Amino acid sequence: MGKRVMLIVLDSVGVGALPDAHLYGDEGSNTLGNIARRVKLALPNLGKLGLGNIVPIEGIAPAAAPLGAFGKMAELSPGKDTTTGHWEMAGIVLEKPFPIYPEGFPEEIINAFEERTGRKVLGNKPASGTVIIEELGAEHLATGKPIVYTSADSVFQIAAHEEVIPLEELYEMCRVAREILQGEHAVGRVIARPFVGTPGKFQRTANRHDYSIEPPSPTMLELIKDRGLEVVGIGKIGDIYSGKGLTKSVPTKGNADGIDRTLAAWQSVKAGLVFTNLVDYDMKYGHRNDVAGYAAALEEFDGRLPEIMGQLNEEDLLIITADHGCDPTMPGTDHTREYVPLLIYGAKVKAGTNMGIRKTFADVGATVTGYLGAGAPPNGTCMLPEIITTD
Repeated sequence: MGKRVMLIVLDSVGVGALPDAHLYGDEGSNTLGNIARRVKLALPNLGKLGLGNIVPIEGIAPAAAPLGAFGKMAELSPGKDTTTGHWEMAGIVLEKPFPIYPEGFPEEIINAFEERTGRKVLGNKPASGTVIIEELGAEHLATGKPIVYTSADSVFQIAAHEEVIPLEELYEMCRVAREILQGEHAVGRVIARPFVGTPGKFQRTANRHDYSIEPPSPTMLELIKDRGLEVVGIGKIGDIYSGKGLTKSVPTKGNADGIDRTLAAWQSVKAGLVFTNLVDYDMKYGHRNDVAGYAAALEEFDGRLPEIMGQLNEEDLLIITADHGCDPTMPGTDHTREYVPLLIYGAKVKAGTNMGIRKTFADVGATVTGYLGAGAPPNGTCMLPEIITTD
């Protein structure tokens, strides 16, 4: 068996406002720290790796002898969304942010979408997904008009009741939107948001699907795949990178399922990368300002961590990080511009190494490709000389 890397992204688990957070209205954001101040947070296993050594976190004391290497990363790209964070992690640093639409999408975009789909739309404004289907769901049921909305992120979202607009038609509408939204309107993601139920009892289903813009240049995924190694994406990874550079994509139904599928994939991968996004922190708790739910989800992952670490052999690396913040204690429901934690563990890792503050998320991609012998992505510094013991 060759070298393997398990890279787990705890979606939105930020560890403090970046120096430019004021430009985004995110001063004072600290997803992990602020949650810990609100509720009693017990993360003993992440603590043993060195989580409490990265930043002060109430209830998580710095480990005297951390089991892993620890640090935090700044986002070099402008923005604070999933696509930007994951792309940078894989080696792509954006010069300008993806477009956002605080006033809704321009008339030419909506007109083109309605003409090509044959359906007029409802909404066309920034909104919470659960709120807007309650607001417009009854009208949608009566008219068959899809609900189009956005958020503080660069997204074009289409909500439709599965009994009004069948899933395949909804997905085709998303593909049409993705074709329209190019150039200056190239949003990061077009998202299908199907739901079921009746007015007052609407529920979004697990049949969400994301249509991301394709990365503009090869990422660490393609470098690893081109070396003949396996690259398995768990959860949203396939959507985020538009399937580029993956040998296999495995959808998930929440964090617990994501961990299960990560461990199952790990058993079959002989050499390469298993890359997982655990989305519940962001989707279910951060955007809904659910501090207690966020904390419980963190503790659930912490409880599974010994099982995950127990699957590693002498040649394996485990990397745990995040892609942005989504502080549930902040006003509003948007992502927050934050540092993200970085924990690296493995038999070859110098335990207790302080990796400091990395200038870019791209250091992860450079380290992964370096470890797997797959060259170097266009950005990032390989951390292996700092963290790997020499024989």
